[in-house]
Amino acid sequence: MRLLLVEDELALSQELSTELARRGFAVDCSHSGSDAAFMGQSEPYDIIILDLGLPDISGLEVLKQWRNNGISTPVLILTARAAWHEKVEGFRAGADDYLSKPFHVEELVVRLQALLKRASPQTGQELRIGCLRVNEERQIAQWQEQDHWRDIELTGVEFRLLRYMLLHPGKIMSASHLVEHVYDFNDEKESNVIEVYISRLRKKLCRNVIRTRRGQGYFLDADVLRETDS
Repeated sequence: MRLLLVEDELALSQELSTELARRGFAVDCSHSGSDAAFMGQSEPYDIIILDLGLPDISGLEVLKQWRNNGISTPVLILTARAAWHEKVEGFRAGADDYLSKPFHVEELVVRLQALLKRASPQTGQELRIGCLRVNEERQIAQWQEQDHWRDIELTGVEFRLLRYMLLHPGKIMSASHLVEHVYDFNDEKESNVIEVYISRLRKKLCRNVIRTRRGQGYFLDADVLRETDS
């Protein structure tokens, strides 16, 4: 999942960026409203954390710009402004959730996960289809075998890639699309990197789980997972 963190307090931004990356997010950071407005408009983020008290343009105005321009990316407002009327104003501007400072990182991560699942075509809170599920806390995959779940260790990129595909089952996605959603802006990306990780996931799971549509891209075959589970 690719995340935009908009926070002008540099120490907090660095701390959150490090922690969120450790939790399996590809994180880009912005420290001003003008940069945030541009990045949110031009990059395909899956979720955004937005501070309101930015030095040039307020976070509220940035959010209004995004929504007016048709950007529907889930936005969680993270701010020291905790008055009820300010929360109402944020929700009216298009926020999806609101978390006041100070906060616990665990709560932030759980709220982000909930927003991502809410925006996904998959139903339910558990990130599972048939015999396959992803344990987000441990960042592993699990495959159901009769009456138990077998753990499958994943690298950071494998985890982000599989989680993204589980959130969008059946959707055909090009290699370039997947790169945009599992890597942050500063990562060095080789042209065939997604092909390599798709191959690794197939070996760890089952070759038929992730299918190739020639000339179009890859998709997670939910029917195979459900049939295997039955």
